[in-house]
Amino acid sequence: MSVAADATVELALHGFQAADAVVLQGYEPGSVGDVVDVLSDPTIWLGAAAGGAFGAALGALPAFVFTGFLVIAGVFGGDAAGGVGVGVGFGPVFGPHISFAAGAAAAAYAAGQGDIQSGFDYHNGKDITVALGSRPDILAVGAAFGILGILIEQVFRNMAVPTDPIAFTVVASAFAHRVAFGYSVIGVVSGKADGYFDMGPFERGEKRDPNEVPGDGDKDSEDRLAVEPWLPNMYKWSHVAAIGLFTGLAGGYAALQTGNAFLGFGISAASLLFLNLGIGKIPVTHHMTLPASTAYLAGIATGFSPTLALIVAGFFGLLGALVGEGFQRVFYAHGDTHVDPPAASIAIVHTIIALLAIIGVFTTSVWVPGAV
Repeated sequence: MSVAADATVELALHGFQAADAVVLQGYEPGSVGDVVDVLSDPTIWLGAAAGGAFGAALGALPAFVFTGFLVIAGVFGGDAAGGVGVGVGFGPVFGPHISFAAGAAAAAYAAGQGDIQSGFDYHNGKDITVALGSRPDILAVGAAFGILGILIEQVFRNMAVPTDPIAFTVVASAFAHRVAFGYSVIGVVSGKADGYFDMGPFERGEKRDPNEVPGDGDKDSEDRLAVEPWLPNMYKWSHVAAIGLFTGLAGGYAALQTGNAFLGFGISAASLLFLNLGIGKIPVTHHMTLPASTAYLAGIATGFSPTLALIVAGFFGLLGALVGEGFQRVFYAHGDTHVDPPAASIAIVHTIIALLAIIGVFTTSVWVPGAV
């Protein structure tokens, strides 16, 4: 499809001057040549291997917290001067598709070997908070999944597939590690649950039957909860919807103040430091703030008033929260390893934003590839 003529839309946000955004309408595919050019650079592979080992050594969640702080620093201090900052946080070493995804894969590997006895309430393959240290085989698993991550992400990015290439890669990598290490790809629904969406067995404290699912070195099948919700303090639909709406508004307002889609994400990711330290009831919100911020800027570029754009941001925060909860009920709560609900939600919701831009509801998808 041919694209419309270029047009420049200035984002003037309550006194904060954002960079001009080139707005095109339609879809612009990428090229295989672009993929080959990027992946012909050996440094990107070496960086991804190092980043994957980093995620395995520190653990997936601690590595992701680093991503959050790097993104915050990048928003305020780097990208205008030489392409550093946010790009480092999302790049081949510290990007979630590298360090976080590889850390999750390493945890799945180590748990399958019976080598994690962390006292985690669920299967230890889901324990993304624990550092795995310097054992060569674990670092090698991390490096391998770092390399897989850069391959998938760069193909999707340079082919301009209209989704979030980083978030998509995090999810694809998780399913890949389930296959590679012999776990069920979807998970096994307990006979005590009324389908994938039933969290009742968790609320009643019911356990699995003997030999129904794998043990993990700490516990046998009958010691595991029949349903293992991703966030025990944040799975009820009303709670998820409420935090999504208000966090979405906050993410939109961060974009209003800075003209940048990524500050809300950075703050959300960095806040998970407290979750990793064991502070209860810390919400996970980056799948709410990032789509909300993106939708806010798309709305402003389309000509929405700041008030209307914030309402749109709140809606997309709400949508991100609900999609994430739906995903966790199918793929996380009944499985044995960490398949990331926020990443799945971000990929799905950013695809929606891209499609809205392609059909002309928005005049831009801001930074999501493909929609121009």
